[in-house]
Amino acid sequence: MQIHIIDVAIIVIYFAVVVVLGILVSKKAAKDIHWYFLGGNSLPWWMLGVSNASGMFDITGTMWLVYLLFVYGMKSVWIPWLWPIFNQVFLMIYLSIWLRKSNVMTGAAWIETRFGSSRGAQLSHISVVVFALVSVIGFIAYDFKGIGKFAAIFLPWDLPPDMYAVIFMSLTAIYAVKGGMFSVVITEFVQFLVMTVASIFVGVLAMNAVSPEMLSKFIPQGWTSIFFGWNLELDWTGLIDAVNAKIQSDGYSLFSIFFMMMLFKGFLVSSAGPAPNYDMQRVLATRSPKEAAKMSWFVSVVLFFPRYMMIAGLTVLALVFYSPQLQSMGSGIDFEMVLPYTIKNLLPVGLIGVLLAGLLAAFMSTYAATINAAPAYVVNDIYKRFINPNAEPKKYVRLSYATTVVFVILGFAFGLVVESVNQVTLWIVNALFGGYTASNMLKWYWWRLNGYGYFWGMVAGIAASLFIPLTFPSLPALSAFPYILGLSLVGCVAGSYLTKPEPDEVLTKFYMQVRPWGFWKPVLEKVKRLHPTFEANKNFKRDAINVAVGIVWQASLVALPIYLVVQDYKSMILTLGITILTSVVLKLNWWNKLGELSTESFVALNGAMKQDEVSATSQSSVS
Repeated sequence: MQIHIIDVAIIVIYFAVVVVLGILVSKKAAKDIHWYFLGGNSLPWWMLGVSNASGMFDITGTMWLVYLLFVYGMKSVWIPWLWPIFNQVFLMIYLSIWLRKSNVMTGAAWIETRFGSSRGAQLSHISVVVFALVSVIGFIAYDFKGIGKFAAIFLPWDLPPDMYAVIFMSLTAIYAVKGGMFSVVITEFVQFLVMTVASIFVGVLAMNAVSPEMLSKFIPQGWTSIFFGWNLELDWTGLIDAVNAKIQSDGYSLFSIFFMMMLFKGFLVSSAGPAPNYDMQRVLATRSPKEAAKMSWFVSVVLFFPRYMMIAGLTVLALVFYSPQLQSMGSGIDFEMVLPYTIKNLLPVGLIGVLLAGLLAAFMSTYAATINAAPAYVVNDIYKRFINPNAEPKKYVRLSYATTVVFVILGFAFGLVVESVNQVTLWIVNALFGGYTASNMLKWYWWRLNGYGYFWGMVAGIAASLFIPLTFPSLPALSAFPYILGLSLVGCVAGSYLTKPEPDEVLTKFYMQVRPWGFWKPVLEKVKRLHPTFEANKNFKRDAINVAVGIVWQASLVALPIYLVVQDYKSMILTLGITILTSVVLKLNWWNKLGELSTESFVALNGAMKQDEVSATSQSSVS
């Protein structure tokens, strides 16, 4: 496709500005690895929230979400729970606070907070590093497939998609490698502004071009309903017949069963906390536990409305103006190409350039944030900890540059063998995260999980996530999750009970510092003997209520812009009412309580832990 010179100019200018900006702000990152990986914990929570949202506003995910809305209509609001997107609700309510109290640099370093420095803790540390690096490679491959397919549609040179992916990802790596977290956050902030403008333009264009009456002629009955019964009950016969086959192959026909499995998986994965990627890095980069919670809240606030304005706008335009061509393709439709084909054929000159710049910004944001996470684990958690703990700060930064380049190359290699965006998406969210869930859920809520239990749970889970898809290729990714989870749980329990509990000083320090709720009674009793005035965390019921309200709140934020674009104003007003009501509940029952976790009390608590450790070492171990 030959796009207009105006659109080309917009894209080139934007790309140049972002790369130059990223390089200009990179000097701060060169101070030491704390500045390189966490921006010196100097960035405000709202900027980190926009950065995190920008990293989630990725081009590959947008292609996938356009396909979901096209095929499943309003019921597609639920399908991203596969990730699950409501993990941000768990984070904002309590897990970001717990995580940030550790005051560490990476998820692997957090392991020392929980398990100390025993042999089991060291093995656990290594397992987290391995998982983090495998997931980084998976996400790079995810970006690789999306940007390649997308660029091949628009750019004028006759290159294969994989070559486009290599070019774009290599250019983006320049400022991400050089500037670390500081460059990534600053450029992502600019990128998000561009994406928001582009998204609103597309949504408004679709509203002006397509009336509800026009849309109704191209969608099956039930497409505009967010509710569902036992079956999906969407019949595309006579409209685009190939969609029925796609629904069947996705395995979502029995939608109630799919929904229950998705919810079951979603609660377990969310309760485990963030995976060791850019999401966790943003939490650890905040100034305090209170700001960590606010940052996670802000992600949902700023992400969903503009993103789904774009998704809904592109989908509506495709349904009305592109359905005949899709129907003529028969069974050969690639639904992941609905987004680029819609932009190519239906948007005006100028807006194409702005939108492509916005989508390239989305790609750059996610990719840059992903590759920023990899060197943190290699340099801080392997090289500095086990090989050269006393190197000069700038040597760690230089090694970070080299590590990033290596992982970019590995991600390219994995991307070359993956067939589709959907394939790598489902592997990441169901198989790989299935292997991560058990160990990382139990570490928060069960005192008896020790370093060995965590390690063997991770080993069993990661091994299962890699080999079950190869051994049973016809098994749907979501259906594989319970088996992966089960094997991982066996590893956790067996590894814990076949070895000794962690020492008292480790357990009591962690419990007093993080104050989780859950099955911690033996440790609480020990702490109470040392500190009779210590109060256990009694917020489980409040947190559970806030999580449930937060999930409804977040779902309404997703549905609201879609109803606006399809001009279903009755449903939009009802959804807006739900948004307002849940927001009020969260304000009263969550936001107003965050003052209890001020920065000052966090600092004081960290100081008190040193005294707690000294006194705890003289006591006998918890039975």
